[in-house]
Order: sequence, then structure tokens, then C-alpha cells
Amino acid sequence: MLVGYARVSTQDQNLDLQRDALSKAGCERLFEEKKSGKAGTKRPAFEAALAFLRPEDVLVVWKLDRLGRSLVEMMRTIDGLRVKEVHFRSLTEQFDSATAHGRFALQMHGAMAEYFLDLNRERTMEGLKAALARGRKGGRPKKLSEADLEAARAMLAAGTISVAEIAKRMGVNRDTFYSYFPRARANARSDEA
Repeated sequence: MLVGYARVSTQDQNLDLQRDALSKAGCERLFEEKKSGKAGTKRPAFEAALAFLRPEDVLVVWKLDRLGRSLVEMMRTIDGLRVKEVHFRSLTEQFDSATAHGRFALQMHGAMAEYFLDLNRERTMEGLKAALARGRKGGRPKKLSEADLEAARAMLAAGTISVAEIAKRMGVNRDTFYSYFPRARANARSDEA
């Protein structure tokens, strides 16, 4: 069975072009949505289409980028389809995972995606090494300075101010405060008991 998936990124855009192309290609069932394809965005119609597919079905899209914005994400989706024994076809690029040419083209896309992912990872690691050599460490800046920690320790030791109030005075939430003072959480629990 040919199962079509059509997506436009905004409510202002129209699905007619994709709908017509998918119908003309012979899709018996269409899943449509107006959602961003940005990596990580939830797409309920897309998830429904994936759940609907059975072995030997073909997921058909008008264009490869309808699967998502990230090439890596697209390749993961296509690989997931392959594992489920579902074929994939993109009408515009004429990719068809049921043909040798289509599989080759998809594998080339996958290899390129992996290559660029590795390059990005290497650049990130080199950047971190260079920053470390200059005395900078990666990650978020600390919320509390040494002076803040000293003041918080003094307030904790006095025992007259609640952890919630100390955290508020320090400008952090309780969870952040407890990440600096894990024993304060244990003490708070024993006080509640």
C-alpha cells in the first residue's frame, strides 16, 4: 500500500501541491499536517503515518525534506522504515528504496550526513581544546560565585533561614541550590520526617 505524508511549515501554506502529487502517485492513504519540520518538533500526523505502515508498504513524500530539517534525522527515519520492511519513495528526487538506484542514492545521502556530523563533532572538540588551552572551560557558567557560596554556607550554618529563602536570596531555585549543597536536601528531608 502506498501511504502519503504531506507537510507544510505554517498555517498560511497550502497542502494542495503535495496532496495532488501524492494522489497522482497512487497513495491510498494520506497523512497531512501544518507543522514545522525543525529537528525535534513533534509531528502527530507523521507519527500516525509511521504507526500505520506495515511491512511492504511504501511511505511516499513529495520531497525528501518533508521528513524533517536534519539530514541525520531523515536518514534515521528511512533506516527505521527499512528495519520495519517498509519502503520509502520521494517523488521530487525520485528516491525509491525498492530499487538499487534508490538504495544507493539514499546510502550516499546517509554517508554524507554521517560525514558532516563527524566534521561538526571534530570542530567542536578542537574548539573545546582551544578554549581549554586559554583557560576557559565549556558548559554553563556557574550560577553562584565563591562569595555567594560562602554566604549561603553561613546562612545554612545559622539554621535560622529556610533553604527556600536562602535560594531566593541567592537568585536560584531550590534544585540549583541543592546541586551546590546536597547535604542541605538530606537535612531538609530528615527535618520533614
